[in-house]
Order: sequence, then C-alpha cells, then structure tokens
Amino acid sequence: MKQILVLNGPNLNLLGRREPEIYGDNSMEACMTALKERFPEVALTYYQSNVEGELINKLHEVGFAYDGVVLNAGAYTHTSVALHDAIKAIDTPVVEVHISNVYQRETYRHTSLITGACVGVIGGFGMDSYRLAVEALLAL
Repeated sequence: MKQILVLNGPNLNLLGRREPEIYGDNSMEACMTALKERFPEVALTYYQSNVEGELINKLHEVGFAYDGVVLNAGAYTHTSVALHDAIKAIDTPVVEVHISNVYQRETYRHTSLITGACVGVIGGFGMDSYRLAVEALLAL
C-alpha cells in the first residue's frame, strides 16, 4: 500500500472558517475523509503545523519512507528557503498545492521559494487541488 502525507502549513488549521471567499467553507477534516474514500488503496496521513521547523521535521521523518507528500506550505511557500532545502534533502516526491489561484492574488504570492524543489505544482482548484495532487503522485 502506498503511503502519502498531506502536509499543511500555517493558518490552514482554520480551513472552513478562514476567509471562505478565498478558501471555501470545507474543513480539512472533510477533505481528508473524501480523499480516504476516493483512494482506499492509499494510506493517507495528515499533519498540520503553524511552525516552520515542525514542517521541516515532518518532511525529514517521512522523506525516505513515504511514496509522496502533498504540501500546502501556506505563507511559508513565499518565504522559506529552509522548506525548499528540506524538500531537496529527501527522496520522497513532493507536490506543491494551493487552494486558491495565487496568481489572481497579491503580487507577493506570485513567488514560490519551494517550487524548484517540488515535482509539480497544483493550484486554484479549491480543496480539489489535494485530490489532483494525490492523483499526480500515484501517476509517478
């Protein structure tokens, strides 16, 4: 059975309540339930932290054993060289995910410091971006 980690960064613990006009009104719990129903052949796990170092530690923990990581680094996408380096340091492929289309938002969100370390980027499809990322990892 393939193992995939869904890893969320800062403020994504508030999905379903935070800025629903941008992020929708679905919770991450509902998203994970839907993913597990759609991909019963995959061992999907979830981790969220508002702390950059904890995200890096989780990447190190699973980065040589799991088959993939779906990473929504939140605001760290645009600021974290450390996350970029952590992704580069592991063997497990990482797909960068965004719920919103970052190119329709503030200019500072147009730059990702982690994209170059990831196998691909999916964004702008709401919570369905997570499903698309899992599908992409399974197709590798």
